Amino acid sequence: MLAHVAPRRNRTLPALAALCAVVLVVAGCGSSSDGGGGSTPTLTVSAAASLKDAFTTCAQSFKQAKLKFSFAGSDQLAAQIRQGASPNVFASANTKLPDQLAAEGKLSKPQVFAGNKLVIAVPQDSKITGLADLAKPGTSIVIGDASVPIGSYTREVLGRLPPAQEKAILANVKSEEPDVASIVGKLTQGAADAGFTYVSDVKGTKGQLKAVDLPANLQPNVAYGAGIVKGTPNTKESQAFIDDVISGSCSKVMQQNGFLPPPNA
Repeated sequence: MLAHVAPRRNRTLPALAALCAVVLVVAGCGSSSDGGGGSTPTLTVSAAASLKDAFTTCAQSFKQAKLKFSFAGSDQLAAQIRQGASPNVFASANTKLPDQLAAEGKLSKPQVFAGNKLVIAVPQDSKITGLADLAKPGTSIVIGDASVPIGSYTREVLGRLPPAQEKAILANVKSEEPDVASIVGKLTQGAADAGFTYVSDVKGTKGQLKAVDLPANLQPNVAYGAGIVKGTPNTKESQAFIDDVISGSCSKVMQQNGFLPPPNA
């Protein structure tokens, strides 16, 4: 009588399935994955606070890379790069800081990518109509710190005034802020009567503030500069973003947000 022999199980398929499970975790096991070789890179952009609204909108349509932003005063961002921070792109509210970083070997040759206009920002119901009102006793003014572009541009304007008027306006300054976002915050919260900001920042308040124009002969040449940080990866995509801001779809977003085309600077 022949002994009953149990059918031999195929151990190959379970073993292969287990192997694929391990490979799936490590390399996707043939499936598509954001971490694969064809994935979209992520760019880190250190940008002046005044660029927040425009750049955030631009990120929604930029296809070459995912964009991650760090917004702050341009001087603070430049200091971070000097201390070893490695964003892909540095976008400043002036050309001085990018030029300095390029001279130090920390940034590629900067490009001017936008312009802006300095204005006096005031609440919608304000009776302030010009610089003369800022010199009146009791007027509360907020400006940018001297180390940031908005503060530098403001002092350039005040330095062109008669000494007595400049002195009177400075005497009314209640605080000096690290970036334009802080200036706008003070004004929208009612902590000051007026402040010097960019026209794009006034537009960004969606009616909370209004802009009082400066005389044309006092208007500074506000130019924004950007460059690729040396040693960072994805330089092709970084340059594509800068190009998009200068002349692509992002340039249209910039102008919708109150920025001007790149001036000759």
